[in-house]
Amino acid sequence: MKNKKCLTLADVKIIAAGCESEALRQNWAVSIAIVDDGGHLLWLQRLDGANLSSIQIATGKAHTSAVGRRTTKMYEEVVAGGRNAFLSVPGGLTMIEGGEHIMVDGECVGAVGVSGVKSAEDAQVARAGISVFLEQLKR
Repeated sequence: MKNKKCLTLADVKIIAAGCESEALRQNWAVSIAIVDDGGHLLWLQRLDGANLSSIQIATGKAHTSAVGRRTTKMYEEVVAGGRNAFLSVPGGLTMIEGGEHIMVDGECVGAVGVSGVKSAEDAQVARAGISVFLEQLKR
């Protein structure tokens, strides 16, 4: 049997707080979704003023990043590079930048998806939350 790391509620709260802090610092109205390694929703937060559609987009980005074990920007680049057939892969993947997977000791433990501003800014918010979490782990 293999033991695996998994996110706790306390971990998720740290990640969410880091994301929220970055979004508020930048004055960005976003939705933040955090999922486990299987893409199952653990946290969903819509900041004041965030578009309702950002909820589903953030959740889709987080799910896609977790199950694919890579950033959603990588998927977006594949499609932008002309591989349009990739859009037909099963699973309802969201191939837009803003989904970032969370790696701990070489294992994917989950992902963060953010939506509401430009895709690169969404990713910035997700990475900020993950960075806060990873810094806490080092202590």
